[in-house]
Amino acid sequence: MKDHDTISKRKFMEELRRFQKGSVTRRHFLGVTGLGTATAVLGAAVPGLLPRAAKAAGDIGDRVVLATWPNYHDPANFDLFTENTGAFVQVNVFGSNEEMLAKLQAGGSGWDVFVPTNYTITTYVSEDLIEPLDVSMLSNYDAGAFDPRFADAGTVDGTLYAVPKNWGTTGFAVNTAHDGGTALTSWKDFFDRTMGDFSGRTMVHDYQLTTIGNALKYFGYSFNSVDPAELADAERLLIDVKPHLFAISSDYQPAMRSGDAWLTMCWTGDGKQLNSDIPEIQYVLGREGGEIWSDYYAIPKGAPHREAAYALINHMLDPQVNAREVLAHGYPVADSRTNALLPKEILEDPILYPAQDLLNALEFGAAATLTDPNRAELLARFKSA
Repeated sequence: MKDHDTISKRKFMEELRRFQKGSVTRRHFLGVTGLGTATAVLGAAVPGLLPRAAKAAGDIGDRVVLATWPNYHDPANFDLFTENTGAFVQVNVFGSNEEMLAKLQAGGSGWDVFVPTNYTITTYVSEDLIEPLDVSMLSNYDAGAFDPRFADAGTVDGTLYAVPKNWGTTGFAVNTAHDGGTALTSWKDFFDRTMGDFSGRTMVHDYQLTTIGNALKYFGYSFNSVDPAELADAERLLIDVKPHLFAISSDYQPAMRSGDAWLTMCWTGDGKQLNSDIPEIQYVLGREGGEIWSDYYAIPKGAPHREAAYALINHMLDPQVNAREVLAHGYPVADSRTNALLPKEILEDPILYPAQDLLNALEFGAAATLTDPNRAELLARFKSA
């Protein structure tokens, strides 16, 4: 490695701490530190240096490939899975459900497990991209333990296709050290202040559902609207906002932590992680409403490591494993068995469990938004403007 490519000791320790806390993926950590390349080179030369999962194929094979979201797991739980099974967890990170759908539609994803959001599952079923789950291979699954609000979307026409991972909300995170003493409480504040004192410091998701949905809330429209006139209003707002943005990305934690960004659209767990480490960063649900969602574990058709897929999902459904996930990623879960293991301060945390009046204003995503051409074209025009 050339000198200008080497990472400083301070930067290495910062990235190590982020990885240990589950704020970044193993792939990101190995890539940014250079350890990924070094491990591959050394492992090829000296097989004994490879992880056990890469050289010891157990009953379920030597690996399982998981497609999931940024900052969404406790890496220690994957390490435990590898220790118990000999299968290494390869994590692929995505920023939107549209990306996941396009990858599966194209074929040859190589995924064994993926993490779709509630409103997408009917589309996966209709396009024959998802496998009905064999509950006999999921000993840790107990349907009665889950809150139906966050579990029902996994069943389509009486068949179980996906089991709950966790749920959350979509709001925004703001560094209050820069708000001038005037709190942001709404999506109107979010967009207006972006064009004002937060100009050049705001991030929005690279994801049509939330970026367009929250722009629709600015006008009081439904988060899920596909009405052409309402989408036109949202597009005008987003085009006006575009020159004032720091970035369009669903992986916004690094910029918020470094101070390059002060305001971002944000999911529950990211809001909790940021607030825990930097208390000045507050998580806000816009008072006009927005999104409530639930994510699931599912297996795509043709998964190359099917037995490993079931083993990984079963491992993640273990209440003790799931409790460690919550403590690491900061997302609430719908499993009463897991909640029984969590400390009181987690169950009463206002970021994870907002006041009911705020939750009442939120909408679950609608299936129509995933494939609506007008919303897809709007986001494309916004990104290219």
